Amino acid sequence: MSAKRATREAFGETLVELLADGYDVVAVDADLSGSTTTAKFGAAHPERFFNVGIAEQNMIGTAAGLAVAGKVAFTGSFAVFATGRAYDQVRNTVCYSGLDVKLAPTHSGITVGPDGGSRQMLEDVALMRVLPGMRVLVPADYHAAKTAIRTAATTPGPFYVRLGRAGVPALYDDEYRFELGRARVLREGVHVTLAACGVMVEQALAAADALELEGIHAEVLDVSTIKPLPAEDIVASARKTGVVVTCEEHSIIGGLGSAVAEALGELAPVPLARVGVRDVFGTSGEPAELMDHFGLSAPHIAEAAREVLKRRR
Repeated sequence: MSAKRATREAFGETLVELLADGYDVVAVDADLSGSTTTAKFGAAHPERFFNVGIAEQNMIGTAAGLAVAGKVAFTGSFAVFATGRAYDQVRNTVCYSGLDVKLAPTHSGITVGPDGGSRQMLEDVALMRVLPGMRVLVPADYHAAKTAIRTAATTPGPFYVRLGRAGVPALYDDEYRFELGRARVLREGVHVTLAACGVMVEQALAAADALELEGIHAEVLDVSTIKPLPAEDIVASARKTGVVVTCEEHSIIGGLGSAVAEALGELAPVPLARVGVRDVFGTSGEPAELMDHFGLSAPHIAEAAREVLKRRR
């Protein structure tokens, strides 16, 4: 298996590649370019990189102005600042006008680790998903992040691409191509659907391995597009297996679990369990121990699957 790589590592590299391919991209960061990796783009193209300092609201406003001038404007920062501190600017300046601004913050979820609960953003998908016109992507690995960023750059309008700090194993390779509004079946199954996004895709696959030993054949979906939700793919799997478990490194309120519940409630009501953070803030710790502490690791997903299967019976 190849070495683990964080999804944030794809950001600066992909911006450099996009410009080389002829796309008129610029990057605006709020004094965190080393962490977000937009510094790689800034080093290669300093005339297209703007560090506005610790001023996230200004970052969004500057990106909006660049978009009005015809640029494809990407913003960096950490997820807690990019979505929370600058929400009014994202809503009223970017989304209300449908501007070509792409938010791609890093350091999302509890896998931020020792930085603690004040920096572990668990509400960002909910905040972005509700905004009219905003598309929300949560790639599962480095290769998926590269193609998600490219999709955002080449598709008009606002995007939110959720990137992480912690390294994750490679699930895909250079041949992978992201499909907006589609889920990818990573493992066929007939007994339960595990619908996951981001770092949780790895955990869902590990849970499926454990369930297989018990004769439970789980289908694993990588739901990297939260909005537009791939409802057709999720419903097809739900009708096949009869039960669904959603898996997200986010609050269970307003994120993937909520989106799937809404779709299933309208189109294919089946027993559903949501694995995610349950209405609490994060805390300081190492990523792996936090995943276990908050009930997000593979054993917890497997147990959720066992429990939801009882409801089907």
